[in-house]
Amino acid sequence: MPDPPSLEETPPTRALAWGYPTDIPGHAGELGRGPTRRVFVSTVLATALLAGAAGGWVGSRGDRSVEVHDATATLGAPVSGTPVSRPSTSVAGIAARVLRSVVSIQVDSGTTGGTGSGVVLRSDGYVLTNNHVVSGGGSITVSFTDESQTDLKARVVGTDPETDLAVIKILGSPKLVPATLGTSSDLVVGDPVLAIGSPLGLAGTVTSGIISALNRTVQVPSETGAAAPPLFNAIQTDAAITPRTAGGALVDAAGRVIGINSAIATLGNTTADTQSGSIGVGFAIPVDEARSIAEQLIRTGKATHPSINVLARTVGADGNGPRGARLISLTSGGAAAKAGLRPGDIITGVGGTAVHSVDQLVVALREHRVGDTVPVTYLRGGSTRTARVVLQDKQSS
Repeated sequence: MPDPPSLEETPPTRALAWGYPTDIPGHAGELGRGPTRRVFVSTVLATALLAGAAGGWVGSRGDRSVEVHDATATLGAPVSGTPVSRPSTSVAGIAARVLRSVVSIQVDSGTTGGTGSGVVLRSDGYVLTNNHVVSGGGSITVSFTDESQTDLKARVVGTDPETDLAVIKILGSPKLVPATLGTSSDLVVGDPVLAIGSPLGLAGTVTSGIISALNRTVQVPSETGAAAPPLFNAIQTDAAITPRTAGGALVDAAGRVIGINSAIATLGNTTADTQSGSIGVGFAIPVDEARSIAEQLIRTGKATHPSINVLARTVGADGNGPRGARLISLTSGGAAAKAGLRPGDIITGVGGTAVHSVDQLVVALREHRVGDTVPVTYLRGGSTRTARVVLQDKQSS
């Protein structure tokens, strides 16, 4: 039977378990072959361990009369030089600007309470946050990243459970620095972003990441654990977000708010080997939608949601038949019924935007306003048709 391969046949980039690289002269040739090699390795390893233990014992039992302290010790003065230059587009530069416009929100409902974050919209005290942050009612206190500012009381201006958005107003006429609102219509996967808020009540926390996906539909449980309206068209990011970062800002590389942090994905905590908490998958409400809802809440205290007042389901996703949203039923007197649509029709487009699912139908409708007249493309009996539909408020359906 042939001898086992010698150590020289082992690739030189590998190393023995106890640290000698195989290409060091003086070690490869000493190890030999076969059983002798294994015994020798074990013997050397044991000897090395015993020698190390003995050396430590001897050192600990050595002459303790040697002084090990130096009463005049100094490590020298700090090295002075040119101050570090941080460009305005760096993480530090962006954070310095945006932190002034993100606040921490504390809600006290007597026996219960909670915390969240908010984004300053106007200098006279209007702040955008999540509905689930303030929906429980109670006393609202707003604190600032700048600790020189006094905590101030606030009241709810309006809430919108449909989009999980709310606006509060800080009382006392403070002079605040409003955030710069960007746009979410031209975002692409891979764009760098910062998430700014108050996780676990730690005001002024900044995390960085990228946009990891767009146009997500996210089913989020309500504060009571019941099903809540899903987040449509959400921005997905790996910038660390926690539940208490909710309502904070997701900003782009120019420091413009492009989303409102709202939810995270977790592993749950149902078994011993899983943990709850952020796993690098967070979601934000696109600022284009948030801006529209905030304007309505400030003006009237409530928001409207464009709808054609139908019940539909997604078809064609499995490759069988045309893709779109098949109408199951229509509300009598609703927008679709008035425009002549019928059960069985498959909507394939709204206002020039392709529709391949019910989720996309909702998103396409939200690009318009209640009262707008939009062309709706649909299939009936194998032929393509177009109807002009006057959008109604979903709440009136």
